[in-house]
Parts: sequence; structure tokens; C-alpha cells
Amino acid sequence: MGTPSIAYELQTDEIELIAIRAQGAGGQNVNKVSNAVHLRFNIRASSLPDTIKERLLARRDQRINDDGVVVIKAQTYRSLEKNRSDAIDRLEAIVAAAAAVLRTRRPTRPTLSSKKKRVEGKVRRGQIKEGRRKVGE
Repeated sequence: MGTPSIAYELQTDEIELIAIRAQGAGGQNVNKVSNAVHLRFNIRASSLPDTIKERLLARRDQRINDDGVVVIKAQTYRSLEKNRSDAIDRLEAIVAAAAAVLRTRRPTRPTLSSKKKRVEGKVRRGQIKEGRRKVGE
């Protein structure tokens, strides 16, 4: 049984994908082919439920700028399609994390035996330290 979440659907027309040149090693190919992807997703203008929008905007995530736009750069793979699907998967993971409803914590109390074990451990430790004292004290 998974964690409950708020129902939502990401609209593909709200996601802006731009092909850019990838950075780093890759020889001549990296200078010729635009196979990295810049994904931009405006949270405020999206059709997501208001609760998810608020949770996303409240997150302290470096991929979400002050304007409420999620910017993801995907350049792990050499193919444009793989980078595109990777960027969309990462966006879906961010939104899914915001949509997850956390269960409220029910406070618990330590058991009697755990209290006894704790005190016995403290007494044992005190006896060890007491044994380190000088004899005359």
C-alpha cells in the first residue's frame, strides 16, 4: 500500500522543451548536434490543483525560480529523445513528491522495559567511570 496522493495530471502543452547543445566531452559531435534538453514548466500558469501549486512554490528547490518556473536541464544521454523523456520524468518526480500526502505522526511513549534498560545502562556507565577514580577519594 503506497502513500496516498492528490490526483493531478500534467498537460503536455504546458511543458516547454527546448533542444540545446550539451556541455562537456563528446568530440566533434557535441559541437554539431543539439541533443540536450531545457525543460520549462510554469507552476502558476499550469492546470495543477491549487494545493499542489502551493506545495511546489513553497519548496526550497534550486530548480524552481522566483517566478514559479521549474527549469530542468537534461544532458545525460547522447540522444535527444532519451534526454527529453529524462527531463519529463524528473518533472513528474518533483510534482509527485509535492502531491504525496504525508500521514500525521501519532505520538508514542517509551515502554516500561525500554525505560528500565536506559536507566540500567546509565548506572552501568556510572560504575565504569566510578572505577576510574583514585582510591583515596
